[in-house]
Amino acid sequence: MLPITLSLFLEILTRWDVALFYLVNNGTHNRLFDVVMPFLTEIDNWRIPLAVIWVGLLIFGGKKGRIVALLAGVCLALSDQLSSSVLKPYFARTRPCNVLENVHLLVHCTKAFSFPSSHATNIFAQATLFAYTYRKLTPVLIPLAFLVGYSRVYVGVHFPFDVLFGAVLGVTCTAVVLLLKSQAVRLIRHIKMKSPGVTKGTE
Repeated sequence: MLPITLSLFLEILTRWDVALFYLVNNGTHNRLFDVVMPFLTEIDNWRIPLAVIWVGLLIFGGKKGRIVALLAGVCLALSDQLSSSVLKPYFARTRPCNVLENVHLLVHCTKAFSFPSSHATNIFAQATLFAYTYRKLTPVLIPLAFLVGYSRVYVGVHFPFDVLFGAVLGVTCTAVVLLLKSQAVRLIRHIKMKSPGVTKGTE
């Protein structure tokens, strides 16, 4: 009974996912988005700005900036490898542009697997990190992450649930990295307090 129930549940989710895909991919189709969304979704358009920001943090960001730059690299490595090298091969989901008809396709449709969206995973991981450490940037970073995720469906290469799970995964990856960083800082402080020659208070 359980396998049948699970199979039915997954079938319903898939139907919803396909319906939502067509709602975004075909239903919101317009000339402006046909220009903006392919630009947002192209990773090459982000490489130079992100590299400049990363180098700027290392040079001009002070201690906080250097730590954030290091954490950004760790978050990216974790989120990208987990989504691309672990989960995508495991679930082996075909992209909508390779399996559905009447897809409004605006970019090249690769044969790579679809679930989860690595774009969404990575952008939400980075947006979460920078929004956490530089709170004033939150009103810009979070909407930008949503737009990049939305673009993956709009251009026809991902299902909505690919993006949704990718977003959750990206946020989770950064939360884990920040938690481990916090624990490491506490451990280092504890070790320093226990080291010979370190005294407490005003003794």
